[in-house]
Amino acid sequence: MKKLTPALLTLFLCTCQSTAPGPVAVPPLARVGEPPPTDLPIARAPFADVQANWKQRLDQPYVYVEARGDYRQLGHVLEHVFAAATEQGIEISGPPFALYYDDPGKVAVEQLRLRACVPVSSKLEPREPLAFDVLESTTVVYAYVGGPYPEVPRAYGGVLAYLAKLNWVESGPIREVYLSDPASVTSWDQLVTEVQVPAARRP
Repeated sequence: MKKLTPALLTLFLCTCQSTAPGPVAVPPLARVGEPPPTDLPIARAPFADVQANWKQRLDQPYVYVEARGDYRQLGHVLEHVFAAATEQGIEISGPPFALYYDDPGKVAVEQLRLRACVPVSSKLEPREPLAFDVLESTTVVYAYVGGPYPEVPRAYGGVLAYLAKLNWVESGPIREVYLSDPASVTSWDQLVTEVQVPAARRP
């Protein structure tokens, strides 16, 4: 993955103020002028047609900073993750992602839990403020969403509808993987996010 320069980091943070509440090998950020490779059509606003599928996600080691409160703080939390990873010499192995643990429609804003994450290739013992964990292998329902990051949650309904069609239930935090390099696009509409919802068969 390319080095995250201050300019690139600023661009990323300006676009990732998500209001959202999910290893296959983590793909690298798309190169300049190229959309990230996807195996499904990219859903776009108004998200009337969100095409989803399911797959087995492999174990993914990652380092993260955990936060509580408004999900729109993601950009600022990721800033701390990138800065700490750089300071500690941690090599990032793919695009950043976020884990959203709560439904903003059911949980008070101040109690919402999120993790701002960057993938790594092996087990680490980072220093604070970073922590290490492994996103364990599981079945996920997924879709690709195009456009500004704050609009990504608008596509969740289509992903969850596909989950229900399979008679499966959500079984873990939703992951948003930010596949595009903001420095490579001329419009935020060209950004692509993969949404993953961990799934389990209904009891």
